[in-house]
Amino acid sequence: MTTTQSSRPSQRRMTVPDHAPDLGSVVILGGAGKTGARVAARLTAHGIEARFASRSTSPIFDWDDPTTWRGALEGARAAYIAYQPDLTIPGAAAAIGAVAGLAREVGVERLVLLSGRGEDGAAASEQAAFAAHPYVTVCRCAWFSQNFTEGMFADALHTGVLAMSAPGDVPEPFLDLDDLADVVVLALTEDGHSGVVHELTGPVSVTLVEAVGIVSALSGRPVDFVRVSEGEFIAGAVAQGLDEPAAAFLAGMFEELLDGRNITPATGVREALGREPRSFHDWAKDGAANDSWGGAR
Repeated sequence: MTTTQSSRPSQRRMTVPDHAPDLGSVVILGGAGKTGARVAARLTAHGIEARFASRSTSPIFDWDDPTTWRGALEGARAAYIAYQPDLTIPGAAAAIGAVAGLAREVGVERLVLLSGRGEDGAAASEQAAFAAHPYVTVCRCAWFSQNFTEGMFADALHTGVLAMSAPGDVPEPFLDLDDLADVVVLALTEDGHSGVVHELTGPVSVTLVEAVGIVSALSGRPVDFVRVSEGEFIAGAVAQGLDEPAAAFLAGMFEELLDGRNITPATGVREALGREPRSFHDWAKDGAANDSWGGAR
């Protein structure tokens, strides 16, 4: 089974075929998060039933409680897997492999796994999924543009400071979550993605300092990037409500991923969808034009 980046050029611009196969329902493991909500909206718009499975749904799905997995998977023909908190943590690969194997057992025919670009530990989770299920697609990506409006950087729009223990001068090809969702839905609904790793990024790399400058200029909100020590970052994250182990994990992840390994943009979006991904600047420009910055949290 191959696990290379997609190399099948496509002229397709639709995210779901006009006549999508009868998938029954698609279960989204991880709930209505940043990616799950977008995937569900696209599936629903094309007449495909999407249901969330998390600790707050019925039936529940809890990564820490394997007894909840079967009930969440039963009845689905496909599944989108977004593991929390990250595929690099101890035990993630075993959990992914077990869920993938159980999905095969109960008749889930297709799996799409959200994975981390440049995360060495995520490779084990990818391989566990490929080994346990005959139809797995990996969507491998790293930093999202929407981190500034829906994720870990959103507070910077209100405080005026993005304080990070990561270098501000290492470029990163930020990915628009809408491009990710388009590829996920295509892999869930179209044949030919089995064993494929779609490596997804934006088309141009920008540094954190540059990204903050773009956001500040286009949102009309003064925001500065400030590099702090790891200890200062952890203390600040804890003060905002994050527990210390999670804050330490984030600090370590920043240091690992922003060491230059992900500077070069990948071509997975273009190869999967037949169009270019949206750049960070265009995403920010559209957000300003649509007055979406005001809803940032």
